Amino acid sequence: MSKKMSYRPDIDGLRALAVLAVVIFHFNKHWLPGGFVGVDIFFVISGYLITGIIAKEVSKR
Repeated sequence: MSKKMSYRPDIDGLRALAVLAVVIFHFNKHWLPGGFVGVDIFFVISGYLITGIIAKEVSKR
């Protein structure tokens, strides 16, 4: 059984900012014209987390 990843409040903060940007963009795109970038931030966070998980699994072998 693998060890659970530690909690990262900084990543939660980035996720919150990304959600807020997307919500504001959908509410009124003139308030935050680049709000769609929040989706890209989610992809980057997901890639970072998945890469960390894969690297841990590979290092066990």
